Amino acid sequence: MIGRIRGVLLEKQAPELLVDVAGVGYEIQAPMTTIYQLPPVGEPVELFTHLVVREDAQQLFGFISASDRALFRALIRVNGIGPKLGLTILSGIDPEAFVRCVRDEDSATLTRLPGVGKKTAERLLIEMRDKLKGWQVDGVAVGEGPAVLPAKGGNPAADAEAALVALGYKPQEASRMVAQAGPDGASSEELIRAALKRAVKL
Repeated sequence: MIGRIRGVLLEKQAPELLVDVAGVGYEIQAPMTTIYQLPPVGEPVELFTHLVVREDAQQLFGFISASDRALFRALIRVNGIGPKLGLTILSGIDPEAFVRCVRDEDSATLTRLPGVGKKTAERLLIEMRDKLKGWQVDGVAVGEGPAVLPAKGGNPAADAEAALVALGYKPQEASRMVAQAGPDGASSEELIRAALKRAVKL
């Protein structure tokens, strides 16, 4: 198991990263909540990782903190939640807000995330309640009561749309979200952040 990666950030295009570790480039998938906090390309970076081994592929997922990785690991143990959907969930809502949803049984907020329907949201609330028991947010424990993305073609809106599609949104939906996300001149990171926040609040 690869538990932590420390090296130089070579590429950063949501949701994929490339990190050089002693001459070896590791391809890592990360949620937007981690990508927002990464240093610029060319700078040192350290990520807590989770390795998923399948018959046809090996995937490495990276997180800015051990607690974020712990939340991801708890998510993918929920019936019907695989690594891809777990990554999408943590891209659309920050860990603190997710724990708050579980604590407050707020299924409405969860159903606004891509790939999460009513039944999935209810399953998350039921199964995650036990997995997150003892986690605290706003001083109340469960059970007791948010980097710069490089522009591929110099078009931040197009890059933001591509990132949202990679996170599970349909192309038309991603285009609409970006169009409503922010003013002209905003970076791809700003557009993605605004689009995801707007999607959760709607």
